[in-house]
Amino acid sequence: MNYVRALLAAGLGVEVHLYAFQIQNDVYCPFCLAFSIMLILSFTINYEVASAWRENRRRIWLYFLGEASFPMFKLNKLPLLIFSLLGYLIVLFTFSGSVTPVYGQTTGGVVPSLGKGKYEIVMFADYFCPPCKRIDTKAEPLLKELLDTGKVKIKFVDVPFYHATPIYAKYYLYAANADSGADNIFRVRKTLFDAAQVKHIQKEDALIIYLNEQKILWKAMDEKSIFTKLSAIIKDNNIKSTPACLIRYSAKDVKIFVGDIEIWNGLNALKAHISAGKR
Repeated sequence: MNYVRALLAAGLGVEVHLYAFQIQNDVYCPFCLAFSIMLILSFTINYEVASAWRENRRRIWLYFLGEASFPMFKLNKLPLLIFSLLGYLIVLFTFSGSVTPVYGQTTGGVVPSLGKGKYEIVMFADYFCPPCKRIDTKAEPLLKELLDTGKVKIKFVDVPFYHATPIYAKYYLYAANADSGADNIFRVRKTLFDAAQVKHIQKEDALIIYLNEQKILWKAMDEKSIFTKLSAIIKDNNIKSTPACLIRYSAKDVKIFVGDIEIWNGLNALKAHISAGKR
């Protein structure tokens, strides 16, 4: 039982770090939480009040988790707190976690883009995010105006925070594969936002029916090859919320805006910069 209590105590230390990680990033894993509950219950069932505590109450802070003895190593009445600290430190220096959402991992593919200018705009959005729909609708005329300057390239990166978003991202790529023109891209995005937030479509079959009703043309392709590149763009730019927008003025001058108000101001600043360059 000493070994069991020592291992369970170490597990508690590990869970402290994992709980802190989830709280810090505001992302919670149901399986991790369920496992931690089982571990805490197991520790509670096997808990024994430390004899060292009974002998000296002032040492409660050291022995509140209990104690363990290992006669074969000539170690007696070791505070389980030590094992908890060891577990915490081990996971602290070995655990590498990320909350950045990712798609399937394969290689190849080209991320669709509009325009070929030296300035680059990357719009990050989730079709189920209301502010994303708001800025996408508001910014459409401005984005088209920037494209007309011939100096701007635009990419749309769908961030899969919502569980059904990868389905929508797939059909965005299919639609872009059928027609990569700017007018079609903007129309497809508006249709997908409506499907998510007005029609509340969750399933692929229902989305296909809706796209057909809206006369959205799409052509199937190997979307997983592009998902890898989308995941890399999301991770490289540390995108943790939507809407977000990256504006690259040059290789060394890259600005990221988060939230529809910041994005709107950022796009207008780019417009003013380009206009000033014409004078």
